Amino acid sequence: MSLAVGFIRCSMKIRGAAIASAVLATSLAGCGAVDLISSGLKYARAVETDLQQATGVKPEVGFNWRNGSLKSVTVTFPRVYAGKPLDELAGMVREVVAKDFRQTPGTIVLAFSLGR
Repeated sequence: MSLAVGFIRCSMKIRGAAIASAVLATSLAGCGAVDLISSGLKYARAVETDLQQATGVKPEVGFNWRNGSLKSVTVTFPRVYAGKPLDELAGMVREVVAKDFRQTPGTIVLAFSLGR
């Protein structure tokens, strides 16, 4: 095998990988998966910030999207929040989640970490 043939095969492999990467990136961008993830993270951070301002405690927020719709949001406070009755806190969490995610999820899970 000559050096020229080896070089051509190497450049063909690199070109094939570049084409495959471009196709993958285009398909992800086309279906909105990248935008959906980045928007979801932005909405989750907004919920965390709004609830921290309202309660003085920063919760962790997780979410589950499926087929373009918001299935569930989980809001976990690092400790039991005693500043409001549970039903008032739940109502506030529901309002903030619907406002910041711009749609109401099928389920909202409100949780508290009990630590040790």
